[in-house]
Amino acid sequence: MAPRGLSAEEKRVRLLEIFHETRDFFQLKELEKLGPKMKGIVGQTVKEVLQGLVDDGLVQMDKIGSSNFFWSFPSQQGSAIQARLRVAKEKNQLLNAQKAEIQTAIESEQKLRPKSDARTEMLATLASLKKQRAALEEELNLYGNCDPVKVEQLKRAEFLAKEASLRWTDNYSSTLSYFVRQTGVEADDVRKYLEVGDDYEDIY
Repeated sequence: MAPRGLSAEEKRVRLLEIFHETRDFFQLKELEKLGPKMKGIVGQTVKEVLQGLVDDGLVQMDKIGSSNFFWSFPSQQGSAIQARLRVAKEKNQLLNAQKAEIQTAIESEQKLRPKSDARTEMLATLASLKKQRAALEEELNLYGNCDPVKVEQLKRAEFLAKEASLRWTDNYSSTLSYFVRQTGVEADDVRKYLEVGDDYEDIY
C-alpha cells in the first residue's frame, strides 16, 4: 500500500518544525531540499506552504541583497496566535455590541406594536391582499402584449423608430441632392447603382 500523503495542515506544521528545531535562516531553495529530507514534504509544494505561513505571520521574510531569507522562532508563533486571538476578540465585541443594538431596536419596535385582536386581524388582511395582488399580477402577465404598460412601451418604440427612419431618409435625400449637384450624374442612375428603390422615402 502506498504511503498516505501529508495533508496541508501537516505540511505547515512540519515546515514550521524545521525552523523551530534548527533556529536558523533559510532561502527557498534550501527549504525545498530540507522539506523532503527532514520532514517528508514534497519539494514542489514547499513554496506554496511557505507562502501560506508567511501570509499568516508564522514565518518572517526579509530581502537581503537579491535574496529572500525566511525564519521563524517558537516565540513568533505564540505572538502570531495572540495577535489573531486579539483581533478575534475585538471582532466578537463589535458583533456583540451590534447584536445588543439590534435587540434593543426590536424590543422598541415591539412595544410600539403591541399584540391585539385588531392588529392580528389587520395583519391577516394585509397578507390576504398581498396574495391577491400577486395573483392579479400573474394574471396580468398572461395577457402579454395587452398589458397597458407594454402597449405604451411598444407605441413609444414605434414612434422612436419612425423618427429615426425620417431622419435617415432626410439625410439620404440631402446627400443624394448634393452629389447630383456636384457631379452632374442623374439621380436615377445613382439610385440604380445603390440599388435604392423609388419607394425608399415612402415610410407611411
